[in-house]
This record gives sequence, structure tokens and C-alpha cells, in this order.
Amino acid sequence: MILSIESSCDDSSIAITEIATKKLLFHRKISQEREHAKYGGVVPELASRLHAVDLPKLLEEAKPYLNDLKAVAVTNAPGLSVTLLEGVAMAQALSIAKGLPLIPIHHLKAHIYSLFIEKEVIFPMVVLLISGGHTMVLDVKGYDDITIIASTMDDSFGESFDKVAKMMGLGYPGGPIVEQLAKKGDPEKFPMPIPLQHSSKIAFSYSGIKNAVRLLVEANQPLDEQTQADIAASFQKAAIAHLLQKSKKIFSHLRPKDFAIVGGASANMAVREAFSHLCTQFDCRLHLADLSYCADNAAMVGRCAIDAYHLKHFTDPLTIEVTPRTENFF
Repeated sequence: MILSIESSCDDSSIAITEIATKKLLFHRKISQEREHAKYGGVVPELASRLHAVDLPKLLEEAKPYLNDLKAVAVTNAPGLSVTLLEGVAMAQALSIAKGLPLIPIHHLKAHIYSLFIEKEVIFPMVVLLISGGHTMVLDVKGYDDITIIASTMDDSFGESFDKVAKMMGLGYPGGPIVEQLAKKGDPEKFPMPIPLQHSSKIAFSYSGIKNAVRLLVEANQPLDEQTQADIAASFQKAAIAHLLQKSKKIFSHLRPKDFAIVGGASANMAVREAFSHLCTQFDCRLHLADLSYCADNAAMVGRCAIDAYHLKHFTDPLTIEVTPRTENFF
């Protein structure tokens, strides 16, 4: 069994995964959304203090499995440095105290493995990773063979939803709020610019759409509920159209047989529907993580750690480092 720990942002999570069968034996998560909502976003120092309280609670629940562990895995990059440190400190203590190998896990690689919880991996695969911190397309051929095809030049897909929600005073986290509000709106009401529409560059950019929303919000004060819904719907349509336009170019070039969407924002049902149509158009199989595993969680860390364990990707618990900003998957 592998005990896995996730603390890269505002979710404290611990899981126990059986190595041989890949079965998820234990998985618990404590979200900090309510505590951060009053500030309109994640406050790193507050998140760190909450991890220091919540992770030991989760470890206590996992106590019946501790004597049967073969390794400990922990997210150590990328993320908020002060929150990563909380998970790494616990992993170091467990590794040293019980004499277990320590497996460092890249957070974005773990999101890819959210597709394979209690399943065998499917590679090669092209993966769209969309979250509050990242927007990128990856060519994944294996655990140690991942190439970044495209990434964002500024804001991420998920971040743009949070910022749009904040502009309209809708609360945090903004993604689910904007998505639900968009269902009540007219996506044709406010035409939005599609970023890089006439550029051959394979990249993403959400600063332009975000600015368009800002101008709309300023021009339509005071905002009534229907106007908010129309702005949300128009924004979401443009945001997804941008993903589709650049992804279509990638599909035309690579012709993938298997394509996946992962990350917190992959829970957006409009995104899922739009890419289902795109994959049908290109005769490509679409893979999606279960909705319960889209956001940060230790189950995906544990599944990723199984492959790392077989590859013997261990690190010294005394020298493991956290890396807040990295897009290097190795």
C-alpha cells in the first residue's frame, strides 16, 4: 500500500492505494473553500495553517493502514510553497519514522493520473489540463515522457472564471458559480473576442476575454440577475471556443486516438460537451476523470505514485524540496 498526501493549495487530502490491484482503500479530503471565500480567493498563510490542523486529523483516520505501507507519496511541485511544505513535512516524518521510501509527485502529472484511479493507464494520449492555475495541452507517451504542446500566455482557463465571478460580485470559487449562472443566460447577448483567433500560434490567452467582461460589467451597472447571467453565458461561450479553436489545430496535426481533459475546470459540463463533439468529429476517444476526482485530491497522487513506485522514483526524505512554480514534469 502507498499512503499519498495532497496539500498543494487549499485541499487537505490523504489516500491509501493498494499497489498490486490499484484499488483505492481509503480517501478523505477536507476543503478550505468556506474559509477562503470571505477573502475572494486563497490566502496562502491561512491555507498553510489549516493544513497543519486538518492533515493530522486525516492521518488519524488512516491509522489502521499504516503498518501495511510500502511507501509514502506527496505532492511537492507545483503549488503554494507554504502549503506544499505542510504535506512534505508529514511525508518526511512518516518516511523516516517507518523506514519507507518517499515518492515525490508532480501535481500536474497527478491530474493526468486522475483518469486512471483504480484503472490501468492508457498511453499515448493527448491531454488538455485546465485548472485555476494552469491551461496546457500535453502529449503524454508515458510516465517520464510528457511534452508540453501548448500553454497559456497569461491567465488560466479556471482563473478567468474566478476573476469574472469576482468582477460581478458572485463569490468564490467562481468556476461553478459562473457555470451555473451561464445556464440561465443568453450566450449571444454580448459578443466576446476569441483570443488569438487569427494567429497561427498554438497557445492560450484569457486576459482579453477578462478585460471584455470588465468593460461590460462597468457599462451595465447596476447589474441585474439576467445581465449577470447573459455576461456569464457569453463569457463561457468565448472561453470554450478559444480552447476548441486551438485544440482543433492540435487534433489536425497530431490526429490522436485518445484525448483527455483533466484538472479542476474539467468538471465544467459545457467543456465536456463541446469536446465530446470535437472528439466525435476527429474519431477520437474522449477520456474524463470522475467528477469527484477533478479537483485536487490524494487519490490521483496515490495512483500516480504506483507507477513511480514501480519505476523506483524515490527521493531522500532529508533533502526533498518543494518547487512552487514549475512546468517541468521530470
